[in-house]
Amino acid sequence: MTSADHCLALDVGTQSVRAILFDARGAVVAMGRVPIEAYVSPQPGWAEQDPEVWWTALGEACRRLWSDPAARRDAVAGVALTTQRATIVVADRDGHALRPAIVWLDARRTEGLAPIGLPWSAAFRATGTRETVARFQSDAEANWIAAHEPSVWRRIERYGVLSSWLTDRLVGRWVDSTASQVGYLPFDFKHSRWSSRWDWKWLAAPVDRAWLPDLVPPGQPLGELTAGAAAHIGVAAGTRLIAAAGDKQCEAVGAGAISPQVAALSFGTTATIGTTHRRYVEAIPLVPPYPAAIPGAWFVELQVMRGFWMVEWFKREFGADEVARAAALDKPPEAMFEDLLAASPPGAMGLVLQPYWMPGVRYPGPEAKGAVLGFGDVHGRAHLYRAILEGLAYALREGAERGVGRTGVPIRELRVSGGGSQSRAAVQLFADVFGLPASRPHTHEAAGLGAAIDVALGVGLHPDPETAVAEMVRIADRFEPSAAASRIYEDLYQSVYLRMYDRLQPLYREIRRITGYPPT
Repeated sequence: MTSADHCLALDVGTQSVRAILFDARGAVVAMGRVPIEAYVSPQPGWAEQDPEVWWTALGEACRRLWSDPAARRDAVAGVALTTQRATIVVADRDGHALRPAIVWLDARRTEGLAPIGLPWSAAFRATGTRETVARFQSDAEANWIAAHEPSVWRRIERYGVLSSWLTDRLVGRWVDSTASQVGYLPFDFKHSRWSSRWDWKWLAAPVDRAWLPDLVPPGQPLGELTAGAAAHIGVAAGTRLIAAAGDKQCEAVGAGAISPQVAALSFGTTATIGTTHRRYVEAIPLVPPYPAAIPGAWFVELQVMRGFWMVEWFKREFGADEVARAAALDKPPEAMFEDLLAASPPGAMGLVLQPYWMPGVRYPGPEAKGAVLGFGDVHGRAHLYRAILEGLAYALREGAERGVGRTGVPIRELRVSGGGSQSRAAVQLFADVFGLPASRPHTHEAAGLGAAIDVALGVGLHPDPETAVAEMVRIADRFEPSAAASRIYEDLYQSVYLRMYDRLQPLYREIRRITGYPPT
């Protein structure tokens, strides 16, 4: 083992940027964190950000990291980058952004596009995927820019996700990880490469192949840091940047979920559940699994958009006292909300929440809205907080059951990560809803740890993914499901939650017809 055996993970999330230094055993040596404004909304439904915000925050996070005496710059063996996914940056040949980045939360769509013609249209009709393809077209950022900003469209020479743009800044080359290509791109997820020239995706998202970055699999070098980039993040010029993956795939590896029987639950802005497979399988037809953060594997994932954003909403609207107490005690706010969960029993006294608060979701349908059923005079904010978490757990369980039906591999265990996993009561709640044991890794910075594992593979600290995970991921806490709570949740899930959408869907459609929200 070389004397330079630390791995620097750069984690660019939706609400903060982190620089985390891990040792070869996966322990956090030091960390710098910078909160950021997630996005700006020039118009309703838009979510944009100047890419320079992320680059500046990255430098500041590293400066905070190196201010810790435990952090040694000369110990850095390599660097990896993991970012929020599906955020699009368009730039000129020199990498200068031509417009604000379109953040993954953006809800704009391009209407009136001509459907893809023969022979693809016949295939879509035969497979029942015509609406999925039409949705891909309307949601693709490329179509919106081409239709509404033609002057920008004509100047594009680089088109990619946020990780592509940041990687170019770091190594001076338009290149990215295969496992970071998530979004409306002409990407062949089955073979981890850009799609063949005959693929329908080039018609649905008409970008020029020359605009797209070169691709490298996770665990392989993307290049060496330029002198300017090295100075910006505080390490030696020439340090290798190793390909990692999107944040959710990195979280799964950082939680040790690298077999299909172990599901990774991410308690982040988007709540997700996913399993890692060594074969390609689509949980929803034409909705591909993502490349995993380890080579030769796929991550079958289902999402609840703005999942734990609902917890942030609750904090803002109803949790000022807990947030203030957490700040005074220098503790995460999640820890202060334990008392709210303790004050409400499993089932929240009959309050059942449907968590589709993001307009235009793909599943269960674009007309879906959030709903809370069962209010009575006994209910207070503790019940509402519990109902939010229970609703997320129900939705993720439903997604997992749909996914298992396609993969054929039953889930036996949950691994939980993300900011919300700092709440012991929240993790216990998910174990009870799923009726499965749930575990937390030794650090809730699982995305950063997953990126660090890729560094360890890329620089030779560990020989293979299985060894790296065994050496760098440890289980800190294990939560067994409560039989009594699981019985209540099973009944509510089967008898109420699974029936809610079908019963409410006609009303959601009428609301959309009358109010125009969500947009059609």
